[in-house]
Amino acid sequence: MKKRFTEEQILDFLKQAEAGVPVKELCRRHGFSDASFYTWRAKFGGMTVPDAKRLKDLELENSRLKKLLAEAHLNIEALKVVVRGKG
Repeated sequence: MKKRFTEEQILDFLKQAEAGVPVKELCRRHGFSDASFYTWRAKFGGMTVPDAKRLKDLELENSRLKKLLAEAHLNIEALKVVVRGKG
């Protein structure tokens, strides 16, 4: 899924809302739903741009490690099947 807004843009939207711009006006002006705004606020609220970049890096690393773990479990299961077949 392609994201329409970068973390920097999202953080800018959140700062504008904190500065007093009404959420409905902000959503209408930039073309996103208020549900998206509140989801972003829950995820990025209080973060700065470097914090958001660090979060993105950690999420990418986490997904890579999960894939490695899944592959390791598949290899273990395959080895168990081979061992059972020989016994």
